Amino acid sequence: MKIFNKDIARKYVVAGVCGLVLLLALGFVAFMQYYRLEKKNFLSNDGKEHGYFIYPDMSMDSVLALVSQDYSIFSTYSLDWYKKRVNLHKIEEGFYRFPATMSTRYFVHRIKSGTQTPINLSFTNQIRTRQQLAKRLAKQLLIDSAQIMTLLDSTDYIAKFGFNQYNITCMFIPNTYEVFWTTSAEDLFERMYREYNVFWNDKRREDAQKMGLTPIEVCILGSIAESETNKKFEYPIIAQLYLNRLHRRMPLQACPTIIFAWGNFSMRRVLDKHLNIKSPYNTYKNLGFPPGPIRLTNASTMDAILHSEPNKYLYMCANPEFDGTHIFSSTFAEHKQNARKYQRELNKRHIKK
Repeated sequence: MKIFNKDIARKYVVAGVCGLVLLLALGFVAFMQYYRLEKKNFLSNDGKEHGYFIYPDMSMDSVLALVSQDYSIFSTYSLDWYKKRVNLHKIEEGFYRFPATMSTRYFVHRIKSGTQTPINLSFTNQIRTRQQLAKRLAKQLLIDSAQIMTLLDSTDYIAKFGFNQYNITCMFIPNTYEVFWTTSAEDLFERMYREYNVFWNDKRREDAQKMGLTPIEVCILGSIAESETNKKFEYPIIAQLYLNRLHRRMPLQACPTIIFAWGNFSMRRVLDKHLNIKSPYNTYKNLGFPPGPIRLTNASTMDAILHSEPNKYLYMCANPEFDGTHIFSSTFAEHKQNARKYQRELNKRHIKK
């Protein structure tokens, strides 16, 4: 009996130990699944956060293949289980920046709800045409340039913002803006219009009115000044020069507008043969401002114009020293002398176009 009792006892002990081990194992597995679900299932390989563009109709497998390039994923079971529990049938497209460590719940919630990370949308005054603008915007967003061009070409659509096809680019003030990658073309235009009105507050509109200008005319004037030189200190001087011409009913005769009319932005020298082009941008033939800006205009340039000091200049000529500056004059006689010096230097350097 004693032997029998010992055997039974031993079996109970073994069974108890096995049961305890099994229980601990199950507890550990349950704990780890909970830990993966709630705390950490993704760990960045380099300890840094990473961002991804998730395109429409991407599958979970495709997304995980993308993410796994930078993250160690400890439990795919946790992902599969939670994906089924929350009925994840569609992953929302967008740009997502994920932290270095994240749980299953956090990851799945982000891509299911479309909780994106904003991107920095930027464009500069190097953009001259609507087509260039559309391409630049589309390159950074999940929209096609044709969608943007459709709106830029729509007279009725842009009229609600107070613009036409010539001056709609005034609404796009060069800067860096936080937007979502999936922003629609319509939402983008609405956003740019809000930013336009933030810049053109009551004070700036009042300053423009005192100069006898509208915000659009300040933008146009700024675009010409920026096209004349890269010397920022000259912007207000050039702007006042052109205003002096307008007040005297003189044509602006701005060479950058001729270049814009021809669409040849590599043109280095405007010749007499270029001045006969039939275009509303030909400021040698048409009085007043051209119908729209000839490039996107920086906010700082428009501010410089609004605070510019009056001058008596009517003429300007590129400095023959080719330092990017100009020589300004009040009389045509002075201007002719300066122009001859510059033309001689052009010929000397064999610059013909």
